[in-house]
Amino acid sequence: MTTGELLTARAGTAALDDHGVVVALDGLVDGMGYWSGKGALAGIERTGRYLAGTWEPAAPDEGPGRAGDGSWTRFIGRIGAVALRAAVEPTRDERRRRLLALLEIWADSPFADPRAVLRTGLVRPADGGPEAVRDERGAGVAVGWAADGLRTFVDLRTGEADPPGLGVVEEVTDVPRGGWGSAGQVRRLLDLIRERGPVPWDPDAVALLRDGTGTGRAAASFALAGMLAVGYLPHLDERERRIHGLKVAEVEDGFHECAGKRPLDRLELAADVLPEDPAELWEPHGLRTVAERIAHAWRERYGRRTPVPERTFNAVIELRPFPLPAARFCAAFTDHTSIRGLGSDLGTWIRNSEHGPFVSAEGRGLVDFEDTLSAVVPHLFRVCTELPAGDPVRDGAPGLVRSLRERLNHPGLLLNAGTLSRTVGHRVADVRDRFGSRPCTGGPEPLDVASADDGLTVVVDGVVDRRGERSQPRLFFRPAHHGLDERSRTLSAVLAGMRHGSGIEAVEWLRGPACARIVERVEDPSLPVGAYETNPALSAPGVLARAAGELGVDEDAAALYLQLLTLYAPTDRNVRTWNGWRPARHQNAAAVLAERGLAVEDKRARAGRGLFLPGEWIHAQKPFQPMEAWKADLLGVGRSYNGRLDNPLPLPTRTLPELFAHAWNLVEEGRGPSA
Repeated sequence: MTTGELLTARAGTAALDDHGVVVALDGLVDGMGYWSGKGALAGIERTGRYLAGTWEPAAPDEGPGRAGDGSWTRFIGRIGAVALRAAVEPTRDERRRRLLALLEIWADSPFADPRAVLRTGLVRPADGGPEAVRDERGAGVAVGWAADGLRTFVDLRTGEADPPGLGVVEEVTDVPRGGWGSAGQVRRLLDLIRERGPVPWDPDAVALLRDGTGTGRAAASFALAGMLAVGYLPHLDERERRIHGLKVAEVEDGFHECAGKRPLDRLELAADVLPEDPAELWEPHGLRTVAERIAHAWRERYGRRTPVPERTFNAVIELRPFPLPAARFCAAFTDHTSIRGLGSDLGTWIRNSEHGPFVSAEGRGLVDFEDTLSAVVPHLFRVCTELPAGDPVRDGAPGLVRSLRERLNHPGLLLNAGTLSRTVGHRVADVRDRFGSRPCTGGPEPLDVASADDGLTVVVDGVVDRRGERSQPRLFFRPAHHGLDERSRTLSAVLAGMRHGSGIEAVEWLRGPACARIVERVEDPSLPVGAYETNPALSAPGVLARAAGELGVDEDAAALYLQLLTLYAPTDRNVRTWNGWRPARHQNAAAVLAERGLAVEDKRARAGRGLFLPGEWIHAQKPFQPMEAWKADLLGVGRSYNGRLDNPLPLPTRTLPELFAHAWNLVEEGRGPSA
């Protein structure tokens, strides 16, 4: 410990001691709103010095001052996570300066002394109790507020007995000991950063971490940079993206993938990954050792997902499979038995809340199941057609569909169906003739509102809000009992709004013939490994031969024409990937179509291609795809109120070979695209 001037009393450090500290620490601390004022670094420094006995408040009832909500005390024994973020190249200089100042304060505190006997926890102080206490046994400081009148504290014991108390201790956590972060290690790292600059970035270390965990490349890059945080705003500037080698869409997906981690999780993943001698970080493979250690810590906590090819991951990012990030979406296909809610049946019930009854289950299994269902069903067709045979995500589709169907067949599963149409009624009492008078039972507590349960459908009354208005009754259903019976028809007849995008539509489609045929195509070994169904030469050779013959063009031109007719996003890049074409071959096929008047050459926003079907072009905003009006009608994409295609694709009713055949039949019948 040093006993000289406070670091935060110096002008250069005092200028950093503001709300920017929490931005630099984002994802590693809680309570962002509590860090809006000045004094964060000073509060941490004075707390450490008070515990060590080298700082005395000016007044007896004055404490060291608080830094945010006090969650920074988790850094004790885990400061390596902060040090990693401070050391690596991607961290912004404005944030690095604050992190370095914190580390300098830390090195001069008992928090960096492996011999110090420290505790953190929650205390219930007496009314008007002190902010800090100290005597021969040690010292304690209240560092932040918690719920229900509790306060976060940190104390230091200097004798055999417990240190003096701030009140009734209700929770105690012994801090980790013996890991990276002694005063000597922290000071050496600081000296090296100031002497050599930040640790140069190593993309190969990112690849090593990605392969070792099965995460996406963006999430692996963020983990290696100590940036596993969802609120690190703005996420990345242009310089940071360049260092990480990420596009904007990859950045957004990577932060989405990291969103479920708690600050303590992030700290513990990187707490002990730095080398004992920090100078090793600047060695040629220094970051690769760090990557291996993070991967090991990750696998111990979360297991390892099946890595997928980079091209597959990027294709899934382009799908934007909301509400899942790309890595979690891929894992549903490759590791579905390990996904909560997919590996075993879910028991659910309807629970009360101030906003109205909702379906509940133990843990997060129901949430994960519903997220998987809503993300997978709308994108299954494109996964099966736009990924090559032999791809691990595509190959996992049949197993995932079977798993989803098994979970849906469990009688104990309830899903949300929507709300009751106002044309039918406004209370459960209005639909007793449809759903009977038997109330819903089986949950841990009786419902606060009226309900009716016919075995398939549960109808529950809405709740009255602060304005005295009652919400419409909500509908829930048991997929195991849904089918072609009268109860199912009754449920469909009373739903408010559209069925498109609902849980009922997803259940019916998964059990329907189109899904079965699409899965059969994946299981059919006739498509060579590495080949794509989007190439009609391989998936619909008969249709291709008919088209080439009747159009009087070669098979390349006919294949490109069929792709323009039917595929959602036949960008130049996609077509060359699907067909295995080089640019010259693609350009030759396009020229033939343009010469025959079958297509027109043009430049159009967000098209990604230069060749289009004749006729009207309809614009769309991200994430939706603009396309020709003829193809939108073929695929069933409806126009929005503003005339754009700002709507998702409807669930398919045909396999892709069937769609190629249907489109060509329309052309043969004289109903093809025309100017």
